[in-house]
Amino acid sequence: MISLFDSKKSLTLFLVLTCSFLCAQAQTVVKGIVRDAQTHAPLAFVSVYFKGSKGVVSGEDGSYSISTTNPKNTTLEFSFNGYKVLRKKIEVGTTQDLDVNLEVAEMASVTVNSRKRTKYRNKDNPAVELIRKVVDNRERNRMSALDYVQYQQYEKMELSLTNKPEKLMNNRLLKNYKFLVENQDTTRLEGKALIPVYIEETLSDKYYRKSPSKEKTYVLGKKKVNLGEFVDNDGITRYLNSMYTPIDIYEPNLTLLSNQLLSPISDLAPTFYRFYLRDTVEMDGIKLVQLTFAPRNPQDLLFRGSMYITLDGNYAVQKIQMGLTKHANLNWTRELRIKQDFERGADGRYHVIMSDMLAEFALSKKASGGLVGERTVSYKNYIINQPAPDSVYEGRSEIIAESTASASDSFWTANRHTALSETEQKAYTNMDSLKNMKSYRRLMDWATFLLAGYKSAGPFDIGPVNAFYSFNPVEGFRLRFGGRTTPKFSKRLYFETYAAYGFKDERVKYFLSGAYSFNKKSIYTFPYNFLRVSFQHDTKIPGQELQFVQEDNFLLSFKRGDNNKWLYNDIFTTEYVREFGKNISYTFGFKNWRQQAAGSIVYQKFDGAGVSTIQDITTTELSAELRWAPREQFYQGKTYRIPIFNKYPIFRLRYISGIKGLVNGDYNYQQVTANIFKRFYFSQFGYADVVTEGGYIFGQLPYPLLTIHRANQTYAYQLNSFNMMNFMEFVSDHYVSVSTDYYFNGFIFNKLPLIRKLKLREVAGFKMAYGGIRRENDPAYNKEAFLFPTDEAGKTTTFSLASKPYMEANVGIGNIFKILRVDLVKRLSYLENPDVPKWAIRARARFEF
Repeated sequence: MISLFDSKKSLTLFLVLTCSFLCAQAQTVVKGIVRDAQTHAPLAFVSVYFKGSKGVVSGEDGSYSISTTNPKNTTLEFSFNGYKVLRKKIEVGTTQDLDVNLEVAEMASVTVNSRKRTKYRNKDNPAVELIRKVVDNRERNRMSALDYVQYQQYEKMELSLTNKPEKLMNNRLLKNYKFLVENQDTTRLEGKALIPVYIEETLSDKYYRKSPSKEKTYVLGKKKVNLGEFVDNDGITRYLNSMYTPIDIYEPNLTLLSNQLLSPISDLAPTFYRFYLRDTVEMDGIKLVQLTFAPRNPQDLLFRGSMYITLDGNYAVQKIQMGLTKHANLNWTRELRIKQDFERGADGRYHVIMSDMLAEFALSKKASGGLVGERTVSYKNYIINQPAPDSVYEGRSEIIAESTASASDSFWTANRHTALSETEQKAYTNMDSLKNMKSYRRLMDWATFLLAGYKSAGPFDIGPVNAFYSFNPVEGFRLRFGGRTTPKFSKRLYFETYAAYGFKDERVKYFLSGAYSFNKKSIYTFPYNFLRVSFQHDTKIPGQELQFVQEDNFLLSFKRGDNNKWLYNDIFTTEYVREFGKNISYTFGFKNWRQQAAGSIVYQKFDGAGVSTIQDITTTELSAELRWAPREQFYQGKTYRIPIFNKYPIFRLRYISGIKGLVNGDYNYQQVTANIFKRFYFSQFGYADVVTEGGYIFGQLPYPLLTIHRANQTYAYQLNSFNMMNFMEFVSDHYVSVSTDYYFNGFIFNKLPLIRKLKLREVAGFKMAYGGIRRENDPAYNKEAFLFPTDEAGKTTTFSLASKPYMEANVGIGNIFKILRVDLVKRLSYLENPDVPKWAIRARARFEF
């Protein structure tokens, strides 16, 4: 007979077993956000786990989600370095939300004694041993290790104005643009409001083949904000692409904001970084180790962050988050952070599925407002080591579908990897409304005038303003007025003109140019395809060919020493310029040039009766030039474009043939010139720009038609000129030259205790030219050659480089007030020449990060 106690015991046991069975079949799901208890800021990379079981890691926004079917998992633990471990009871078998706040761990008591603190070192450091294993496996974890890869890529680039929300709403300057200010996103940056002003989206199918090497992109859709006629929208795309280059975390050096930064996954990383082991978690059955890193010197251009490394034999990165240190020697950048997520594929390797780079720019660290740029790239639908048909890899590297720009909203809704926020969606319509506002158009018109020097007047632009007034010894005060047509006038025909007057020589100068565009694009924008005819009646300094600035720029009027060597010129030119998509261009030209000596220059030579004076020289030339700039990037202005240099070289080859008798040409000759520019990156040691050039002239010519080496007599440091050389000091009919400018990026100054706070940067340079004049062109041997110019004392002022090379060197300090560079320049050879400077101080303004 069973007792009542036994019956209750049996019933209790039955209920427990039944509950346990039901709970075992039910799934427990817990999700929420992890925040700092004091600041309430979300915490990323927090380990969330059931004790003795696998766990997860919180995302960038602090969110997490974890599930289990084990009824014994009743306590959820939250662990993060520097915080107290938090344990929370959860309900088994249900789905529940659990937001938690972690408190900072109290510092343990420290006993101070005479023993020295243990120094960080690489030897016997398990964190360093681990990162070296990651480096050893770097190549096989990269995409380039695979034979074939296919995937779809969605890319979003965004620019946003940033400020504190209340300041934006109360700003009087923005009262006409209230509809923009109201479209705020206050969730992405703590305590700041972001107003999107530019969004660009691209959806592409990507194909990679290892051998023969080929990367192919099929652009399926492209959509972006149009900022109106005053802004080069394509130029914005190119500039953003140069700043926010795709990140391959396994690259030894990462190119960011026109700089190369040493990756924490680099052979040199243990030399410049400190590494620490922080935590171990398990995800999808794979153990991960959290490794944190920071620069040994906080002022260096290095990263600080953490990464999760797999312990499955791949030693691959599963997640990484990093940013620049607070005191990094980088201008205008208040914040920069990068994060990437990787996912294990069917091949057992980890492939990137998300990459995000965000940078906030401001005039100073304490500025209330700034600009945020962000590039987010999503990857999906990986197909590994399955070759596509050969036809897929053939042809150009990028194929853009005809319907790309006209893709409908439904196309983007269906194909975006991540939906746009309401704020981002509204940015498209807001900016369309903005560009049609009169106040905005007026603002951009004056901004263009101040920055580019041109004022819009309907179908014409008036300018450039910096050439309206200048002065020189030959012309005295010089006034100039001119302008050019715009695409409003015609999309095929372009005209440019100016008139100038010198009050000392009392002569009128003028210029007229007409161009025809064959591709219905402006002749100033990529890709060039135009024919231009021009005539110029004006003055010129011999040997000066300036880029990006007018020769009569007001700021170039201030010169040192004797500046009285000038020419009067009548130059008729015809040129056809054509560019191709692979950054190859060619130019065919015709030039008829009549030059007349001016100032202190006199063209003289011996004849039977003594010395005779030649009034002028006329040459007629046919020319051809080939330029190749692989993977060139540049910022496009309205009448110019500025190259954004990268690691790829730029080659130029030019051939000129002078023809005697053609349109009064006085001489037969040929000239060949080759020029190579290359930027060399040295990671933490900075970078160097090196230009090598060589030329040879065939034929018997007077010295004005030889190569007149480019000199600089202004007080500015010029990159492409010899800064200690006088105008027309050296001429050659054959030569080679080398110019090097080395930028240390603060490698030395960053390590000096007091100076490093100023964030100055070291620069150094060296320039050399070596050549000569053959006897047939040297007046010392050939009496038919023109005599070299002399000064008032009868001393020769023009020379050959036959005896030794011309050399000069410079050292300087850059980044003064973030924009100024000052150099001490020393001339190293030909110090015996008359009226030459031995050393000088030169300055240059330069905007750089």
